Amino acid sequence: MARIPTIEPEDANTEQRAAHDDGVKRYGRMTNMKRTLLHSLPAFHSLMEFYPLAEAVAPFLGARPTNVFLHAISAETDCLVCSTYFRRHLVDAGDDPDHLELSEREKLLVEFGRSLSTQSSRVSDDVYARLAAEFTAEQIVALTAFGAMMVATNVFNNALEVDLDEYLEGYRKPDAKAHGAAE
Repeated sequence: MARIPTIEPEDANTEQRAAHDDGVKRYGRMTNMKRTLLHSLPAFHSLMEFYPLAEAVAPFLGARPTNVFLHAISAETDCLVCSTYFRRHLVDAGDDPDHLELSEREKLLVEFGRSLSTQSSRVSDDVYARLAAEFTAEQIVALTAFGAMMVATNVFNNALEVDLDEYLEGYRKPDAKAHGAAE
């Protein structure tokens, strides 16, 4: 059970309703996380900056590496909502998220994502050197901010025990706990 109830459109004030309707238009649906964020419009707008960052990394990263990166972060932070969301993308693309065959670049992204997800968020010199050999400074900055935004999203979902959206239930890892996937 979520710690904070979602804002339903019929219960929303004018500003929340406008953000909700704009969110449906922009993102296709308003998830439990987004409807929980509507309690604080600055929080909602802040975490929705994830999407412009996704657009910034898409040209140099590509869809599968992006999903691998974000799944690694979400699994490392034990976020049921986000890890299941990215499991869905991987499964729908024909991958088995529990037995991914990764390119060297994807392995690097997994290492980097996991590094960002640890308590200290320190990235080893080895991982950074490999990143610097693969990506430009501009790309590393965008990728790091993108990963940090994913970590923030995971923290939000975990701290408030946001419920898994019903449409994701079929993608849930079989041994996933109610709040926090054992990935």
